Amino acid sequence: MTVSAAPAAIEAAAPPAPPARAHRRPPRDVIARTVVGLLLAGYAVVSLYPFLWMVSAAFKTPQEVIAGGHLVPHDPTLSTLVDTWNRLHFFDYFLNSLKVTAATTVGVVVIYSAASYAFAALHFPGRTALYRLFVALLFVPGVVTLLPVVLLENRLAILGTHLGLVLPFVNGTAPFAVLLLTNAFRAVPPELRDSARVDGAGELRIFTRVYLPLARPALVTIALLTAIPTWNEYLLTRVSLNDPATYTLPIALQALRSSQVVQYNSLMAGALIVVIPVVILFLAAQRYFVNGLTGAIKG
Repeated sequence: MTVSAAPAAIEAAAPPAPPARAHRRPPRDVIARTVVGLLLAGYAVVSLYPFLWMVSAAFKTPQEVIAGGHLVPHDPTLSTLVDTWNRLHFFDYFLNSLKVTAATTVGVVVIYSAASYAFAALHFPGRTALYRLFVALLFVPGVVTLLPVVLLENRLAILGTHLGLVLPFVNGTAPFAVLLLTNAFRAVPPELRDSARVDGAGELRIFTRVYLPLARPALVTIALLTAIPTWNEYLLTRVSLNDPATYTLPIALQALRSSQVVQYNSLMAGALIVVIPVVILFLAAQRYFVNGLTGAIKG
């Protein structure tokens, strides 16, 4: 009894083992992360300040905007937004922008999702060369093609129409849309396509029932990256459209600056009206947007 009890007594009297040290990051990593965080925070403040100033000025009187010095309005009012919306008939311009943006977005998603499926899943002569040609167009500035586009549309008698805006917008999105969607479709396991073929599905059914649902984040990403620039487009719209009945919202903002005395609160109210739909759209599809870009980078 005494022999067997001795080890137990010794073990009970032994001091407890020191706790394992938590893994600590080297000071250099902590400093680097802190510096990067401060730089990103500073960049966020610099980027957000103009937006916050625009929102603030839209609810101020002209005198308060000129006085400046603060972001929070002393006496906020909605009259500037209402007056700007009614005085410039923004609803008509809003419908024009909505029509052009919706037609462009649908065209991009339909056309380039089909083209990307062909690049990713089908085999045909010249596939690699044609795909590389699309990707190479990413390095061509859009302003280089402005004059040829205007001359071509004049020949086709569509200059000054909404169709004359939609076609160049759809064409201009081609390189990035093909790049992102092709990578998304290549990430789909080939076994799914083979199984669908065994079940008797044709290419159209495989494309619509298998590939499109699995590439939803990439499709939403392309839709966002098409809709937002199209909604805000000014250069080609200004060059192309001459009839006030066809003007879009960015051109309507120009009318606020054409008066002899610029009322900055009205100008900021108009800018806020233009920006609000874009912000709502991005916030609603933010999750798909992040997943789509992540999948494109991995692909």
